[in-house]
Amino acid sequence: MTQAFQKVSALRGMNDALPGVGARWEQLEAIVRDWLAGYGYRNLRTPVLEYTRLFTRGIGEVTDIVEKEMYTFTDALNGDSLTLRPEMTAGMVRATIEHNLLYDRPQRVYAMGPVFRHERPQRGRYRQFHQIDVEALGFAGPDVDAELIVMLGRLWQRMGLTDVRLELNSLGQAEERAAHRAALITYLESHKDVLDEDGLRRMYSNPLRVLDTKNPAMQAMADAAPRLFDFLGDESRAHFDGVCKRLDDAGIGYRLNPRLVRGLDYYNLTVFEWVTDRIGAQGTVCGGGRYDGLIALLGGKPNPAVGFAIGMERLLELWEQAGEREAEPECDVYIVHQGEDAQRLAAKVGERLRDVGLAVIVHAGSGSFKAQFKRADTSGARVAVILGADEVASETASVKYLRGAGDAAPAQQQVPLAALPEVLKSKG
Repeated sequence: MTQAFQKVSALRGMNDALPGVGARWEQLEAIVRDWLAGYGYRNLRTPVLEYTRLFTRGIGEVTDIVEKEMYTFTDALNGDSLTLRPEMTAGMVRATIEHNLLYDRPQRVYAMGPVFRHERPQRGRYRQFHQIDVEALGFAGPDVDAELIVMLGRLWQRMGLTDVRLELNSLGQAEERAAHRAALITYLESHKDVLDEDGLRRMYSNPLRVLDTKNPAMQAMADAAPRLFDFLGDESRAHFDGVCKRLDDAGIGYRLNPRLVRGLDYYNLTVFEWVTDRIGAQGTVCGGGRYDGLIALLGGKPNPAVGFAIGMERLLELWEQAGEREAEPECDVYIVHQGEDAQRLAAKVGERLRDVGLAVIVHAGSGSFKAQFKRADTSGARVAVILGADEVASETASVKYLRGAGDAAPAQQQVPLAALPEVLKSKG
């Protein structure tokens, strides 16, 4: 007796995007590509699977991502430890080093795609989610830091997002962080009774991350802790001031958040987040900053760099909240037909219409005209082309405008087949 097959569902926290939602994803991606092209960014694609050591080295061994969230396994073929990428920057830097992309000039690059983190799924936070990752590699000045932030302001404006605000901080340089780290450890040691398990564990290995706690019982302690900003030297302050002046020039408002440290170890100088209250507790839409030491840390020739990542699921949710979106039509033209000869003709007519750039669905199979027209209407098509025995005999097509033809257009008209592509193309 054959055992019944158990129905398979998607993994928890890994979601399907059905055709209607997928169309909105495509609209969003098209906006993003056009926006990035306006600033000279080019697409760089890297694998979703990398050696684990890339992330433990690049992200930091005592970060939440490396300690708790990575999908890591041993390759059965050769014993290598491999990890599904939990973020994109490390892989993009690896590709930059491997292919010597900074040999003759700096690079502006971006990537879009899935990343993976093993964490508790919740609104706006999934185990497979998608990021837009933008990196300016080989640029040292505050002008590029500010340009990245300003270009994000342009994206929010273009998408009609009004409830996204900017938080800004500087993490200074290594020696400044070292002085702050020593002061912070001394402070935390005097507040051990307030620290939770994570805080106690990180007090010596990564004390800055203790201040990024979400534990309400630790907030007052974290608020009163020594601030890294107070340890910055003249050069770091000048860099930060340069960023702020350029944001002021562009009319970009911001709030200085001295507790903003980001969740990755590789940042220095400028760090920033764009946040919102419209998508629940997980309110960060975009985060980034400068990471001048990462390229050397991963084995490349020292070079400055700055970048950011946007959570695409959160951005899509905000975009949909900002206004009603019309469903994207499946096609421009839907061809209905009756009879075998008309069905064969419909296939040929469909190809001729595609030759002039129209998107066409030819009704599959048979069915009554009523049923086919119902399907044509639900497709969102602007025009239905009707082919029956009379049309086959007269080498014409009946054209019915379903939507968007304007008051001057007839509800239905006969068009010679030879003229049909140009007639429909001219109607836009």
